[in-house]
Amino acid sequence: MNLQGATAVITGGGSGIGRATAHSLAERGAQLVIADIHADNANQAASEIRRHGHPAEAFVCDVATEQAFTDLRDFTLDRYGSVDIVMNNVGVLTSGRPDHLPVSEWERIININLMSVVRSNAVFLPILISQGHGHIVNTASFAGLYTYSFDRIPYAATKAAIVQISEGLRLYLQPQGIGVTVLCPGPVATNILATMPPTFGPEVQTGLPGEQFGVLLPDEVGEQVAKAILHDTFILFTDDQVRDVLVERATDWNSFIAKQTEKLAQR
Repeated sequence: MNLQGATAVITGGGSGIGRATAHSLAERGAQLVIADIHADNANQAASEIRRHGHPAEAFVCDVATEQAFTDLRDFTLDRYGSVDIVMNNVGVLTSGRPDHLPVSEWERIININLMSVVRSNAVFLPILISQGHGHIVNTASFAGLYTYSFDRIPYAATKAAIVQISEGLRLYLQPQGIGVTVLCPGPVATNILATMPPTFGPEVQTGLPGEQFGVLLPDEVGEQVAKAILHDTFILFTDDQVRDVLVERATDWNSFIAKQTEKLAQR
């Protein structure tokens, strides 16, 4: 995909991976709409891009609301007249033992992490299909690929669902000229923990995806996303070592889960 002059919309674009991706796309000629629930973050991210000589607009929206994506679409078309890339990047965490997480917390996580992607598709897919080109990026997680802890099950469940949504969209949209990338990050130095409420119930030590995975900077991931769009890559692992983990699980899932259980029991 040629990014020169392309219009990219990024939710959760005011910080972390979204912000870094916005810079990477802008450097390749895209014009940006930075959507974020935090006005200061959205405005700062857009201002940074403009200072580098690239077009960017900030838009404040709450992806947990029904009207958010309709307003975002209208704003983008009003400013730029087109939509070519949509990155669904909003994600929030929760923490608590499964028997202490309230149903309301499940509903909050599902509404923000999963239903925001559903709302985005409902609004932006008709535009991309009608024009016969474009690209969608959905941010999932290593947590959606395999289980390495038990205290963030709602988060992991929504990220696993995003992987499946993305795979189905790829099958449907690729023949229509539209690319789909599912971003599966491992550890990345973002501010996602700042939005996490206090742990529900007793404190619990969160498991890690694996000692082999170092913490990446958002700028590194932003570059990976830009290249994935250009090369029409479907699944983007921020660290290819995760393939070995997935092969191990697929080879003998029972043994894999037994080993993961033992690791958690030893903490």
